[in-house]
Amino acid sequence: MKRSLLNKDLSKQCEFIVEYKDQDDKAKSKPVNFTITPETLTNIKEKERVPKFKARGKLDSALLCISKPLTGEIVIESCETGIKSIEIQLVRVETCGCAEGFAKDATEIQNIQIADGDVMRGIHIPIFMIFPRLFTCPTLTTNNFKVEFEVNVVIIFQDDYLVTENFPIKLTRF
Repeated sequence: MKRSLLNKDLSKQCEFIVEYKDQDDKAKSKPVNFTITPETLTNIKEKERVPKFKARGKLDSALLCISKPLTGEIVIESCETGIKSIEIQLVRVETCGCAEGFAKDATEIQNIQIADGDVMRGIHIPIFMIFPRLFTCPTLTTNNFKVEFEVNVVIIFQDDYLVTENFPIKLTRF
């Protein structure tokens, strides 16, 4: 606000968030069941170094409303070595491109430890993650630009060997 000659001008800043109500893609439940074993892992050079284990679980949905939490559960059915930690990571994947090619950048925006230490076998461990407001948005896809999200389930063994399973998710406003 402009003021008279002898007074300083006034200014005020305020952050606000706009939510658009009408969206074609409503968040309908799309459950994801998974089983993680050494045989199901990809991108591993030395499979014989991976401890024998079996983890199964589910994500309640891969199509989520951004204002609702990601939920699910994981169960360690068997493992020949001790477990140090189980974590859930939220990753934002941004892709920009044109005729010359595409550049892809993945950024970990949240990491939640859901189990600490060698968990009992057969126990259901709940997964509950609230999406951080400042680092997430609805999934956006255009011809030259994409903002997508992924959830990683990370199991860290006591010998510091870790395995990761990746699940793409889609975020919507509703």
